[in-house]
Amino acid sequence: MNSLVLQTATRVLVALILVFSVYMLLRGHNYPGGGFIAGLIAASAFALFAMAWGIEAAQRALRVPPGNLAASGVLIAALSGMLAVFSGEAPFSAQWLQLTGNKNSGGIGISNVLIFDVGVYLAVLGAVLTLIFALEEAS
Repeated sequence: MNSLVLQTATRVLVALILVFSVYMLLRGHNYPGGGFIAGLIAASAFALFAMAWGIEAAQRALRVPPGNLAASGVLIAALSGMLAVFSGEAPFSAQWLQLTGNKNSGGIGISNVLIFDVGVYLAVLGAVLTLIFALEEAS
């Protein structure tokens, strides 16, 4: 599709959709959202980009083959779940790493749950884009 209106709107919409997907990823711990829905939202941005600019342009914009993205995501999610094993707890138990200050003074901490969500995000994004790109190339 070579619509000038769609191509112009896509330049703004894709950036907004990707920012919204990161927002959904980060808010998913305490509210609805998380890695799965954020990955679907990000995939929709690249699907829109592919409709406006073509499949080759979307693959270049992604910069990483979607299959590699999916495999990396699964690996990150699995490794984040095994972090608890190294501290003697059950797999996929929540672990916290304090980046600044301490927990009681309101310091910044990162959880392996966030790392797991990032892995799910990448896995879903890669899997959905693999499917979308394959369907587009087949037609």
